[in-house]
Amino acid sequence: MYSFDYQRATDTQSAVKTLANAPDAKFLAGGQSLLAAMKLRLAQPSTLVDVTRIPDLQTVMVDSKIVKLGAAVCHADVAENAQIQNVLPALAQLAAQIGDRQVRALGTLGGSLANNDPAADYPAAVLALNATVVTDRRTIAADAFFLGMYETALAPDELIVAVEFPVPERAAYEKFANPASRFALTGVFVAKFADGVRVAVTGAAASVFRSAPLEQALTASFTPAAARAVTIAADDLNTDLHASAAYRAHLIPVLAARAVTRANG
Repeated sequence: MYSFDYQRATDTQSAVKTLANAPDAKFLAGGQSLLAAMKLRLAQPSTLVDVTRIPDLQTVMVDSKIVKLGAAVCHADVAENAQIQNVLPALAQLAAQIGDRQVRALGTLGGSLANNDPAADYPAAVLALNATVVTDRRTIAADAFFLGMYETALAPDELIVAVEFPVPERAAYEKFANPASRFALTGVFVAKFADGVRVAVTGAAASVFRSAPLEQALTASFTPAAARAVTIAADDLNTDLHASAAYRAHLIPVLAARAVTRANG
């Protein structure tokens, strides 16, 4: 590891100000992606601004309509929160599948979304649940947040403060995980609302995306059979050492059907 300046922020305003005044600075949350990138020299920030001790970023608020999570809430706290398990169990189940115990204890919601890894789990929940990303200066709708591989709508000095998840009628997440990293080779989050179904796919393309064919099929009939009957084109999907585009295309409706089964259970 190379030399860098470390700053611990105590509030949102000071964190943003420190980042804006430091060249090539980065916000540091759980560090599960950033520190690994720094070790490989894929990222070389001059300053790290630690935001994990900011009280406002650690809050959890749950009611029957909204689950609002601070950006610094770690995966383990989401997975183990009894209120979230009761009101939005799909989100708790998703968090419980991220990485291993050590990753879940350190990795954060805000860090995962800001990084927008193509195979990350949380982006699927944000997109399928039509969540709102709250930053230090604005709110960003889920459909406008994810722009491409490791790319989001965030400005360079913009800090995610919280995420607001609407509570659906039913929801579930299923993924085919890499056995080593636990990242999603393909993951599908299905959410049924009063006005229709939203389906988000992660791990299969350059960035998380919504599947219109599955949404249309499941809005008409929220059943596993309806999901399995959908054919997904492989044209824009990833081929890598883990799986071909065709295999991922096959997985998407299979995982969607399993998610519907879980949601209906």
